[in-house]
Amino acid sequence: MNVAVAESSYHFKMVYRAIDLIDSAGATLSLDDLAAHMNMSPAHFQRVFSAWAGVSPKRFQQYLTLGHAKALLRDRFTTLETAGDLGLSGTGRLHDLFLRWEAMSPGEFARGGAGLTIRHGWMDSPFGEALAMGTERGLCGLAFAAECSRAAAWDDMTARWPRAHFVEDAQALRGWAEAAFAQKGETALHMIGAPFQIKVWEALLRVPSGHVTTYSEIARAIGRPRAVRAVGTAVGRNPVSWLIPCHRALRKTGGLGGYHWGLPVKRAMLAFETARAGG
Repeated sequence: MNVAVAESSYHFKMVYRAIDLIDSAGATLSLDDLAAHMNMSPAHFQRVFSAWAGVSPKRFQQYLTLGHAKALLRDRFTTLETAGDLGLSGTGRLHDLFLRWEAMSPGEFARGGAGLTIRHGWMDSPFGEALAMGTERGLCGLAFAAECSRAAAWDDMTARWPRAHFVEDAQALRGWAEAAFAQKGETALHMIGAPFQIKVWEALLRVPSGHVTTYSEIARAIGRPRAVRAVGTAVGRNPVSWLIPCHRALRKTGGLGGYHWGLPVKRAMLAFETARAGG
């Protein structure tokens, strides 16, 4: 087990509780107040919180305000490449993570996963417990259970490929998943979806960490500028959250939009990345 990822997952449970408190009270809570609610000393709370977020609790509060999404759109908006530049395979560098990806053919997708063996396992992530799934080609699923039960996450993911054969084997996926969570090393990604969905997901892979884009910009980039609603649906159906960064898609008004695994997780991911990108 990657010790740093396990510690980060443990810290997220505390951060998650702190996010609820910040949501309730806004930016009015002091460090002492937050620490008291966590039953921790201010020094210990600040040390643990900063180890996860990369910034102080006070600074992180600014990233959780309603204005943060608008600030990201103003300062870190990404204009995506045109559809002609978006192939169905390739390589990309995301910080220190080397990502290889490959897409299932439309015919394979239409068969509902028939003939596929999908390995799965629960593991720690910087955003709580995650369900990882993968084929021999790479990760095909990452789900987060902070806002739902294990059973709900499992049912959601397995329903996407109803004819696949599922085998519990966390160890087979651990290297890929931990590289994805730590953003270091090399991981492989197997995108299983309809052709339109894959175009949307591949566009998301072009958004750098710490930056955001909009649903309308994605629609423009894939050559379907009027299909904003369909793009939003495809973003929401992304099976490999975090690695295919659907959390980086916002409404052009500055609203967060939706997030399949819960808006608190999306907000935490955006704040986490912003902090580590230098805010």
